[in-house]
Amino acid sequence: MFDSLSNRLQDVFANLGREVRLTPETVEIALREIRMALLEADVNFKVVKAFVDKVRDRAVDAEVLKSLSPGQQVVRIVRDEMLALFGDTQGGLPPVSATPRVILMLGLQGSGKTTTTGKLAKWLVKQGKHPIVVSTDVRRPAAIEQLNLVAKQAGVRAHDPAGNLDPVSRASGAMQEARTLGYDTIIVDTAGRLHIDDELMVELEAIKAAVQPTDQLYVADAMTGQDAIKSAGEFNRRVGVTGVVLSKMDGDARGGAALSVVSVVGVPIAFTGSGERLEDLEAFHPDRVVSRVLGMGDVLSLIEKAESVVTQEDAAKLEKKILENDFTLEDFREQLQTIKRMGPLENILGMLPGMGQIKQQMQGKIDDKQMAHVEAIILSMTPRERRNHQLLNGSRRRRIARGSGRSVEEVNRLIKQFLDMKKMMKMMGGLAGGKGGGKLRKQFGMMKAAMQAQRTLR
Repeated sequence: MFDSLSNRLQDVFANLGREVRLTPETVEIALREIRMALLEADVNFKVVKAFVDKVRDRAVDAEVLKSLSPGQQVVRIVRDEMLALFGDTQGGLPPVSATPRVILMLGLQGSGKTTTTGKLAKWLVKQGKHPIVVSTDVRRPAAIEQLNLVAKQAGVRAHDPAGNLDPVSRASGAMQEARTLGYDTIIVDTAGRLHIDDELMVELEAIKAAVQPTDQLYVADAMTGQDAIKSAGEFNRRVGVTGVVLSKMDGDARGGAALSVVSVVGVPIAFTGSGERLEDLEAFHPDRVVSRVLGMGDVLSLIEKAESVVTQEDAAKLEKKILENDFTLEDFREQLQTIKRMGPLENILGMLPGMGQIKQQMQGKIDDKQMAHVEAIILSMTPRERRNHQLLNGSRRRRIARGSGRSVEEVNRLIKQFLDMKKMMKMMGGLAGGKGGGKLRKQFGMMKAAMQAQRTLR
């Protein structure tokens, strides 16, 4: 989402880095570029003006102008002011004492509200909660059936009393069922419209009065930009909103909605959705978003994604294989499966520090289908061949190529890549097993601690 804005800002910082000393004139040139980048990213113009004024006030300070690293000082100022745009938000859901917790999902039709309801239920299950969902959208065809299907995919219970088409009664019934069966969270997927109307607001106010929600989350389609912010503001004025969920963050939106919502609507961003899978919902972390916009990567989110798909047992097993130089083609296939569970390769690449420009250059060239081709080649081998690549002579490689529907050249290329990886892992295993041997195993822990320390810099 932020690729274009990120590249523009990084160009500005690169130009500042070439300056031996900053002057008020060079600061103004940089601020003009920053202003244009933010406006083109569809950030609210009032937010842009206030942001640029604050950066200017700090950047033309005598201490900054005389600094030995003026470019880095300006980057720090921009980072601080971007974080300030999001306010003091922790992301996710704040702790509450009410039981059961009631969450109203608000938003216009087509914003991804029903899918987000399922994603939120899945997220709550991972937090150790026991949610139940209910749809009060009795007008949209198949809306109730859609939520029931999403709930089944998420592995949670859906309240759906046969023949009951009264929105308030359905919400109240879900609350009664939750109390009876011991569910601690109720997620109410309310009706949407193509636009805000009085009938919708009256219905939402009636549901709110009946279930007394602890959270009212407005689901905004990030692709609609400032229109989403305007609608969120109207919902907040009429019904009340406690947090915003920005859906479709993996689309081609320019990012302005994310940078404007807190300042314009006055409520924090709670979650962001960045994919079609039910796992693709994350608590919003402003420091991580800002780091990605400024080209600093997002190592913490990458580590969390890895931890969510790799068990401690699997990690220990892989480490043992690396240390003993026993990494096989079957292990290679398992690692590909792990990467696929983490999400699209393009998204993973964007989380690595300094990879923003490379990701831009590779736009459209990153093909997730290549992973499927590699997997097909490995699956065309016998179990014995996967365990011992030295068996793969010319005739076996031709058989594997026919079985996988790929060329012999692709089979040869895969085996060469595997051998290169195996050689690299052998070197890493030597580092981890030799003198000072815990370094490799501590690498990610140290990286995570460093990123946590970075967040405290203000």
